[in-house]
Amino acid sequence: MAHIDFLVDNLEEAVAHAIECGATKSEMQYFETSTTLFNPEGHPFCLSTMKQSF
Repeated sequence: MAHIDFLVDNLEEAVAHAIECGATKSEMQYFETSTTLFNPEGHPFCLSTMKQSF
């Protein structure tokens, strides 16, 4: 299972759109600049306004 992070301009709008498309918000959230969600199959992903460098 992969975890994908998506960079978005507006976190509130992106989360609302993801939920409209069938995603569910995780009960556990780790950062103020990102939101962890699960797609309809249960795979996690994050929407974030901060570019991450690894």
